[in-house]
Amino acid sequence: MTKTKTETRKSGKHLRVPVLPDEKERIEALATTAGLSVAAYLRTVGMGYEVRSVMDCQAVVQLAKVNADQGRLGGLLKLWLSNDERFAGFDEVTMRANIRAVLARIEATQADMLALVQRI
Repeated sequence: MTKTKTETRKSGKHLRVPVLPDEKERIEALATTAGLSVAAYLRTVGMGYEVRSVMDCQAVVQLAKVNADQGRLGGLLKLWLSNDERFAGFDEVTMRANIRAVLARIEATQADMLALVQRI
């Protein structure tokens, strides 16, 4: 009975690609940006796949969090403006101050979203 050896990348064929020093630096930088090793980056590009930046994934996560904050603030503002009986005990001055604070927070969150989008 003969055992067949499972082929792995380490025991597989290796390609040698001569590059100039500046090309090497550029490839390494692109691999780092994508969150991949140089070998994984070159393999991905060589197989015709699009390499996505890690920054893009992180930005999407940050935008999703900011969007959730916006949703919560909008819901709170809607609740206050609907004359809900839970807020009947608050005087008008306090309610106005709270609403202004929420509006200011919404504006700040919008500025955060804009900064994230501009960074992408």
